Amino acid sequence: MKKILIVEDDNFLAEIYKTKLEKKGFFVEITEDGEAALKKLSDTFFDLVLLDIVLPKMSGWQILENIRNEKKFENLKVIVLSNLFEKKDFDRGARLGIVKYFVKAETTPDDVIEAIRNVLQ
Repeated sequence: MKKILIVEDDNFLAEIYKTKLEKKGFFVEITEDGEAALKKLSDTFFDLVLLDIVLPKMSGWQILENIRNEKKFENLKVIVLSNLFEKKDFDRGARLGIVKYFVKAETTPDDVIEAIRNVLQ
């Protein structure tokens, strides 16, 4: 069973994704801030992180930079789901090795889940 960590401070949105992903057969955990996300990643193996950028305590960019600086996370897939939608944000995500960038206002949970399924096949 593939494991997904959702890093999202909007609990309602995170629970929607968790429920839908679990129905598709994934094991899912949620953290609401960057520090908790890094702790969870160091304690548990995950196949993919669904990452918001604007978070309490530590931004998604800081989390991503930490992930990319650790050899043990070199195969960890990251999909960004954020309200940030400027070209500089897309470019930064690409430089940091994300596999997909979704803008929350322009996508549905089904779009994101389909991308997750494709990435983890």
